[in-house]
Amino acid sequence: MMPLAGIALAPLLVSPPALRPSPRGSVAAEAARRPRARGRVRCSAAAASGGGGGGDAGELSRATLLWRAAKLPIYSVALVPLTVGSAAAYNNAGLFFAKRYFGLLAAAVLVITWLNLSNDVYDSDTGADKNKKESVVNLVGSRAVTQYAANISLLLGFVGLFWAFAEAGDVRFIFLVICAIACGYVYQCPPFRLSYRGLGEPLCFAAFGPLATTAFYFSNSIRSISSGIMLLPLNKTVIASSILVGLTTTLILFCSHFHQIDGDRAVGKMSPLVRIGTKAGARLVTLGIVTLYTLLVAFGITKCLPSSCIVLGALTLPLGKWVVDYVLKNHDDNSKIFMAKYYCVRLHALFGMALASGLVLARNGVLL
Repeated sequence: MMPLAGIALAPLLVSPPALRPSPRGSVAAEAARRPRARGRVRCSAAAASGGGGGGDAGELSRATLLWRAAKLPIYSVALVPLTVGSAAAYNNAGLFFAKRYFGLLAAAVLVITWLNLSNDVYDSDTGADKNKKESVVNLVGSRAVTQYAANISLLLGFVGLFWAFAEAGDVRFIFLVICAIACGYVYQCPPFRLSYRGLGEPLCFAAFGPLATTAFYFSNSIRSISSGIMLLPLNKTVIASSILVGLTTTLILFCSHFHQIDGDRAVGKMSPLVRIGTKAGARLVTLGIVTLYTLLVAFGITKCLPSSCIVLGALTLPLGKWVVDYVLKNHDDNSKIFMAKYYCVRLHALFGMALASGLVLARNGVLL
């Protein structure tokens, strides 16, 4: 499990293409010094601020747009609940099934692919992504193709999930994971579109925290011909872990809205930041980070989590402070605040791996 964490985190700790500081100055300054190259897309300042295009008022290469459309760092939301849930099962009963883990990882990635693609489809329908250059629908030029790819991804994801259910034999697993997917559906799909009513963050917390993380914990139950089904008991460790995973995942979603406020407001998408503004939103991010580490300590004091989780989790505190400082400083600067969600992804991934590592170490008698 530990080598997997290191491999998976490597691409998450780098900035996306064209977002790193240029030694020759800003993107706009660089564009002024050379002719416009073929294959580049020019984004207007209005599109940058209103369409959620990432806040770049200059030129964006197609490689950058494809990177943003792929949203590869966001796939940590598939890795972290699975890894933490599996680590909780190992901590509780010494159980870990590598084949099942990697099968579920593939299934979870497919489900997240459906979530991302269908989100672009339905935001295209409402006009929310009209000026969003990195929208898959805009890049592909076809709503139908994007919708078809999303549906295929979901179908294949379900195949993997039901295979794992057949292996584990625990109906709680498949029930909870279907509930998590249902949260994703009502979040963005008609006729619900609850994200347009400002309910995206609560749905995100439930889906990736208590539902998905606990489901992946139950996926390590055992079905055998000789002894029947051995069900893992629900315990305070997995509950505490799932709450922390849900909180860090929700921070990603919340921070992804900072640069999209104008575009969201124009189509009636009432995200929390549309309602409260960026200044109050920055303070809410601060409160979220403080709550995260307060809960970590509280779960340690109450013995919900082993001390190894607390120590390793505390090591991510500088990154949490970095997120807070960055958002407080740049909350009203669309050209910079776009990066806040990537910093939240790093916090989510590292904090999740700290939890998982602490649970594994505790099972092996290493209490830091």
